[in-house]
Amino acid sequence: AVAGPTAADVQVIEVRDLAVEIAHHLTSGFPGPALEAALDAVTGADGLIVVTPVFSASYSGLFKSFFDVLGAWDKDALAGKPVLVAATGGTARHSLVLDHALRPLFAYLRAVVVPTGVYAASEDWGAQGLPERIERAAGELAALMTGLSGRPPGPRGPEPKADDLTVVPFEEQLAALRT
Repeated sequence: AVAGPTAADVQVIEVRDLAVEIAHHLTSGFPGPALEAALDAVTGADGLIVVTPVFSASYSGLFKSFFDVLGAWDKDALAGKPVLVAATGGTARHSLVLDHALRPLFAYLRAVVVPTGVYAASEDWGAQGLPERIERAAGELAALMTGLSGRPPGPRGPEPKADDLTVVPFEEQLAALRT
């Protein structure tokens, strides 16, 4: 959904395939070749979509370990980078993982988290609403990745250009309210 409006080159990183190298990095401080390639990909990306399964009402330990390694690799790797947070779980009761675990983690890493997160419980697959949430979140990520001025016009029409704006002094605005 993000690749369409941005012509993005999408790369998927499965952290489960990097589990051994993540563990080795945590003990040795050196990444293996596959982990180093993944860290370079994340560091060089214009935006990220991060997805984790819910485990004990939070993100998985392997997910967190990957971002711990990333922070050790480059403490500024996610500073200012747009991030869409998403999670999957067996029940809708765990949907707060987005706001109580993922947003704080990426705020700590100084990423810019898009307003709409995507949570999908078992009953959401194939149900109404999930595709719309995905599209809305993808649009927000695409807007941040391309710059807000590059986003498609919203329901109110195109955004005004700086030349089209007229500055009215505050005193005049207050005076207009009295009449």
